[in-house]
Amino acid sequence: MHSELDALDQKLSSLVELTQRLRAENLQLRQEVASALSQQRKSQDKVEAAAQRLEKLISQLPEDAQ
Repeated sequence: MHSELDALDQKLSSLVELTQRLRAENLQLRQEVASALSQQRKSQDKVEAAAQRLEKLISQLPEDAQ
């Protein structure tokens, strides 16, 4: 009986440790996703700004060059 309780205690300790590691990993992954989304938004804004500048430049070209 004592050895069964020790085994159960060991399994419970392992479960608690695993849960803590998974929570920490989950937090890190959430932060990485948030960072990646932020970078994606910045990149998308830059692409949109570049596209607008190109459209403006193209509209300024003489008709025969278009």
